[in-house]
Amino acid sequence: MKQAPAPQPLAQRVDVWLFHARFGRSRSACAQIATSGHVRINRQRVTKAHALVRAGDVLTLPAPDRKAVIVIRVTGQAERRQAAPLAQLLYEIVPETA
Repeated sequence: MKQAPAPQPLAQRVDVWLFHARFGRSRSACAQIATSGHVRINRQRVTKAHALVRAGDVLTLPAPDRKAVIVIRVTGQAERRQAAPLAQLLYEIVPETA
């Protein structure tokens, strides 16, 4: 008998979500990104790794070169870290408005 797929969580810790979406190499690195004060969820600064992220939230993250920011919209959550093409389905980049 086939089992139904497990339901996605409604909310997920920001450090875990960043790890699953491959914004860091380890969960501790993602926790450090979250606690650095450079991450915003819906324009609210985050200083705790346990802040919750939900589908539809807008995240502002430092770019890898730390000279710019990346604005993304959360489109889903994952129960575990997967391949990069699947991780990219968890978010969409919000284009800059000129």
